[in-house]
Amino acid sequence: MQILEAFKMAVNAIASHKLRSFLTLIGIIAGVASIIAVMTGISVIQSTFEKELSVLGTQTFQVQKWAAGGPISEAEMRKIMARRPTTVEHANAIREKVSTVDLVGAELWSFGHVARYRDIATNSNLTICGGTPEYPENNTHYIQYGRNLTDLDVKIGSRVVVLGHAVAQKLFPWTNPLQRTIKIDGRKYKVIGVLEAKTSAMGGNFDNYMIIPITKFKRVYGLYDNRGRERSVNITVRAKSPELLDEAIAETRAVMRKERGLKPNQEDDFTIFTNDSQIKTFNEVTAGIKVGAFVIGIVALVVAGIGIMNIMFVSVTERTREIGIRKSLGAKRRNILWQFLMEAIILCNIGGLFGVLVGFGLGNIVSILTNFAATVPMEWAVVGLIFCTAVGVTFGFWPAFKASKLDPIMALRYE
Repeated sequence: MQILEAFKMAVNAIASHKLRSFLTLIGIIAGVASIIAVMTGISVIQSTFEKELSVLGTQTFQVQKWAAGGPISEAEMRKIMARRPTTVEHANAIREKVSTVDLVGAELWSFGHVARYRDIATNSNLTICGGTPEYPENNTHYIQYGRNLTDLDVKIGSRVVVLGHAVAQKLFPWTNPLQRTIKIDGRKYKVIGVLEAKTSAMGGNFDNYMIIPITKFKRVYGLYDNRGRERSVNITVRAKSPELLDEAIAETRAVMRKERGLKPNQEDDFTIFTNDSQIKTFNEVTAGIKVGAFVIGIVALVVAGIGIMNIMFVSVTERTREIGIRKSLGAKRRNILWQFLMEAIILCNIGGLFGVLVGFGLGNIVSILTNFAATVPMEWAVVGLIFCTAVGVTFGFWPAFKASKLDPIMALRYE
């Protein structure tokens, strides 16, 4: 008997016992859906996370006092807080001594500020960045119109500001903001440029901030934040090419260690991170969730497989006379084996297909509730169906083997 014929007979057998087949499918659907739903949900978050981390570009990395992100223990937090701040002098040293980089920027940040133009004011949630001319290139957030900060602005601490797109829209809904004078916390600044719109799907807003020269920032807001902690500079560094990124990181680490007087046996008291390192941290955080979902799904599939095996044994018993007739007409053992094994495999894959569809739907609820882009991780759909096939073969083989071993004479006498 050809495989196609076995397939047709298996489909007919499943269709003739609809209720039993449906009850059998529930376990398979639940198992596959639980895996696919969690993996889809994580993929939705991860794809958005990776897209937004591209702010650093493919050849840019950052040096700072603080950790790159992800959960850390209380002891690790205390250890990081005890680190010395990174400074503009460190940025200058990298610029002068690392041959594989071409742009080195410095940033200081402060939160909870207000900007005003005439009788229009923003909410008190603006972020101020004290930056350098390298900011747009190193953060892939470019000037839409007007100009960027210059080295001269930084050198003399000019009262100039580059507005985020949302800030410009708020203060100047009908007016060109360039060369207008605004007040930030009561101090006057001339608007020289506006950044491109760049919102975050993760709930943040990349547009709700302003950039002033870092020297002006230090004069106005001082070396300490409102909690009394010394401000630490974020240093952004761009390698001359993506191929030189690893070498640039190694050279930068060596320069930073020397500048900070670290001995060979001392660990780094600063953090260097790239897009990839943050993505790696995210993957480490979600790894446990993925494993847990996978284990739960496998357990559900095994339970469903045991149910399928029991159903197949019942099916073999009910169709004993049919097996006897087919054998008496010349069907071989392998024909009977294929027929029942194919039935188990098809049953599992029908459940798997529905499980994949349900899992995709449940997983993408994340995108419906947020601004995240919907994702369909086809690789996990393939994995789910492969496991369904494995379950069908594993738990369907013994009933199929038992059916193929039946003696045709005894089978014909079965009542």
